[in-house]
Amino acid sequence: MKTVSLRGLAAALVFAAVATPAAPAADWKPAGDRIKTVWAEKVSPTNPLPEYPRPLLVRDQWQNLNGLWDYAITPQAAAAPAAFDGKILVPFPVESSLSGVQKGVGAGSRLWYNREFTVPAAWAGKKILLNFGAVDWEARVEVNGNHVGTHTGGYTPFSFDITPHLKKDGANKLVVRVYDSTGGFQPRGKQVPNPGNIWYTPVTGIWQTVWLEPVPVENHIGGVRTESDIDNNTLAVFVDAAKTENTDAEVRLLDKGQVVATAKGAVSGKITLNVANPKLWSPDSPFLYDLEVTLLSGGTTKTETVKSYTAFRKISMKRDGSFPRFQLNNKYLFHFGPLDQGWWPDGLYTAPTDEALLFDIKKTKEWGFNMIRKHVKVEPARWYYHCDKEGMLVWQDMPNGDGGGSWDPKRKGGGRDVNRNAASKANFYKEWKEIIDLCRPHPSVVVWVPFNESWGQFDTQQVSAWTKKYDPSRLVNAASGGNYRDCGDIFDLHDYPFPRIIRLRDKKAVNVLGEYGGIGLSIQGHLWGQKSGWGYIGSEDKAGLTKRYVGFARQLEQHVRDCFSAAVYTQTTDVESEVNGLMTYDRKVIKIDEAKVRTANQAVIKAMEK
Repeated sequence: MKTVSLRGLAAALVFAAVATPAAPAADWKPAGDRIKTVWAEKVSPTNPLPEYPRPLLVRDQWQNLNGLWDYAITPQAAAAPAAFDGKILVPFPVESSLSGVQKGVGAGSRLWYNREFTVPAAWAGKKILLNFGAVDWEARVEVNGNHVGTHTGGYTPFSFDITPHLKKDGANKLVVRVYDSTGGFQPRGKQVPNPGNIWYTPVTGIWQTVWLEPVPVENHIGGVRTESDIDNNTLAVFVDAAKTENTDAEVRLLDKGQVVATAKGAVSGKITLNVANPKLWSPDSPFLYDLEVTLLSGGTTKTETVKSYTAFRKISMKRDGSFPRFQLNNKYLFHFGPLDQGWWPDGLYTAPTDEALLFDIKKTKEWGFNMIRKHVKVEPARWYYHCDKEGMLVWQDMPNGDGGGSWDPKRKGGGRDVNRNAASKANFYKEWKEIIDLCRPHPSVVVWVPFNESWGQFDTQQVSAWTKKYDPSRLVNAASGGNYRDCGDIFDLHDYPFPRIIRLRDKKAVNVLGEYGGIGLSIQGHLWGQKSGWGYIGSEDKAGLTKRYVGFARQLEQHVRDCFSAAVYTQTTDVESEVNGLMTYDRKVIKIDEAKVRTANQAVIKAMEK
């Protein structure tokens, strides 16, 4: 049998998806007159974001439900609307231009979605799963008037088995009711009701792909996760199945279609593959192996097969002189990258196309960086997939929620953590676990960041310890730039705008400069609506910004030789009124001399090489 690689399969599945009826294209156009990316023109109301949404668990049959849905905004206490306000283009949030609506919702209202769908006749006899990439924040889902489930949390995927509620023939009615306060203990990142400076427009509702897929009634695979051990040349595979009793999984590891290792074991434990001389993943050589996982009932009967991928890599720390340093694959490596907000002028949280989603990552790599800090936002699975393929290290933040404590970044042990109530703490752990579950299978993700500065920071030692215990294979940056507690693996300072002489150091943890920079440059014709923008420090033109950036990089080189193991520059793009990006919000103007910045960045990374 011919084996198809994941990369080829994922592309092919764009066309393998079952077509879904859509409302006429005339019912949609981008709303508002603010700046847009070049990809906005490529958004099709009949087929938005058609790519397969979950590259780590690929099935060969699925139905994309993105497209034009009915929408309505009602008072919070109101019943389901008798009539809808118009059409919205899913999966763009209702506040965005590409939704075709561009209206706020707010804490006193609810957002309703409605559409019809049919299940292909070829799926008869299968269990049908309804999948959501992400909905911000509470989603209550009905099919044909029956409540099928409710999910809270704005950043992670969820699924419901809708089989018992489907009609035998004809169209099925799908209704989603959303509530999002953009406040309280809800993790919300940079979203605020009154945006300005470093705070941005609220995002409500469906903002990632919605799709259907058929799975076997007897049993199906719910997830695949791997952990590599490059010191012992083994790969541990963990298979999540709907039913675990009397169920095994057979795993095949492939290199460009050639099987290099196989193993079989119970889905209730880990399945270990031995691989002689595995090819290692790194930013310079992001090699990915393909995986095929087959579920077996009673040890022999095949239930289903899914495709995935994995990599061999090790993230660790090792003392170098007086200070611990980052290592990748047992070699010292300086982590250097931008603070990446992940916002779009036309789609807000949602990139207009998959090409756009990839663009920022490729540009970051071209500028000579090897890392991205994903800042108080979580991306769709395809973003992490692109980082895996391109060879980009990722520091993953937990989006902040609740209030802020007192912040004292100038001394160890300073400041005061937030006194969150029980509901707030429980929700934090629930959503943080779901975020880790989403990102954990991706080899590009190497550092967890539970807190940024003092935003919602609470029980720091306990949160850090829980994170490390839940995923011991990665490093924990307990509070990036926040109130330092003696916990985690990393001591993280923020210093704007200059990467100045280090005022604090820690000889037990990896020392990093978690944020610096913020050189602002307003480019007329590419602003969010204001006449000028906000930055931590200004520059007059491209040459001036580049000169200042390179000067900062040369300062940073000395700090790398001293004790720093990572640095994060603010930031990848302008966002709304904030103009301290290396390119404009619409991605149409690169604000730096790319060659000079790349040379400077590579010099910083090489400053730690031995």
